[in-house]
Amino acid sequence: MRAALGPRLARHVGKAWLVAGFVFLYMPIVALVVYSFNDSPVPNQWAGFTVKWYGALAKDSEMLGGLWLSLKIAFFTATGAVILGTLAAFTLVKYRRFFGRTAFSGMVSAPLVMPEVIVGLSLLLFLVSVQRLTEGLFGTGWPDRGALTIWMGHLLVGMAYATVVVQSRLQDLNPQLEEAAMDLGARPSQVFMLVTLPMIAQALMSAWLLTFTISLDDVVLSAFLSGPGSTTMPLVIFSRARLGVNPSVNAMATVIIVVVAIGVLTASYLIARAERERIRAVNKARSEGG
Repeated sequence: MRAALGPRLARHVGKAWLVAGFVFLYMPIVALVVYSFNDSPVPNQWAGFTVKWYGALAKDSEMLGGLWLSLKIAFFTATGAVILGTLAAFTLVKYRRFFGRTAFSGMVSAPLVMPEVIVGLSLLLFLVSVQRLTEGLFGTGWPDRGALTIWMGHLLVGMAYATVVVQSRLQDLNPQLEEAAMDLGARPSQVFMLVTLPMIAQALMSAWLLTFTISLDDVVLSAFLSGPGSTTMPLVIFSRARLGVNPSVNAMATVIIVVVAIGVLTASYLIARAERERIRAVNKARSEGG
């Protein structure tokens, strides 16, 4: 009896801890969504159901402008980070020995462990130095702090995350597949496009989504690198939070949560379907070969 009670109690305790963990993680998000329909301007006092804050959000040009700027920067950050991160990952995985490999690997991974305050401050000082140099040589003072400098900072951090994701996938690939393609006469570019790229497509998608989210959510780097007329959505929310969160901020957060949830579910479904099709094709090839 005691022997049977022990595993059963352990399962119940494990499930209880799991539920408690999910409640701790997602209850604040649920509360935010609920209070986005609160009729009271005071965030923590419920005064009835309303959707007026969504209407106010549609007229909030500052918030919508910040959202549009954040989406543009996040899109180009994720795209650039995946391209540069894939190149860096291929260099680290395919070329085991070259001059400066240790330094290159350390520099690629440095933004992962470096506090964002330090990264943002160093980039700000660097950009100020470049501005003074270009102003003295050409009289332009390029680059001005704005969307471009924010993108540069986000790209620096995003590339490090993309490199880690793609590198871990490349290390798990079977090199004999690429060697077989080259033995059959495929050029290196064809091997990459027809063999390697389909096998790392899921990692590329994961890296893109990760870096997109990191860029969209960033406050510290954006605060250091932004300029007049280039205020991202997190900076708008952060500045308003100092004076008390406006309920329209909750409406904006709810819209983002819904869009992100739909995107994650869609991506998960597409990735799972592609994986099932790949396994089905492999099993079919094995059965035909047998």
